[in-house]
Amino acid sequence: MNDDLKHIRLLSTFHYVLGGITFLFSLLPMIHVVIGWVAIVSPEKMMGQDANAMPPLIGWVFLLIGIVFVSLGIIFAAVITVSGRKLSKLTSYWFSFVVACVECIFMPFGTVLGIFTIMVLSRESVKALYGMKEQTGKVSGP
Repeated sequence: MNDDLKHIRLLSTFHYVLGGITFLFSLLPMIHVVIGWVAIVSPEKMMGQDANAMPPLIGWVFLLIGIVFVSLGIIFAAVITVSGRKLSKLTSYWFSFVVACVECIFMPFGTVLGIFTIMVLSRESVKALYGMKEQTGKVSGP
């Protein structure tokens, strides 16, 4: 049980680190937001003197796509950080388990952390720490 608590504490710390890294990388699409904003506000700066060369729709597409990706990245970074907090408090087992599964999509750090989190959370001794009943897989019948 002592090893389980150490593993959970490490996973919690790594979730905080991955949340910070995810937050920083989620700011990369801000380049698209800036390009879109400049294309909308002053297209002559984008295309020189020929302001009619770039329709405003392209600027709006860049702006909206950038905002969507930045927002999704920040939300995911917050979810990862919350999962780290819940791991440290030994609450919300299924929330942390689902976040670990989704983390596996984001290579390479999310995949490694997600797999290790799934492995640790799948142990019966860890489930006991969360206060979950042991699931034996027996079917009750007459």
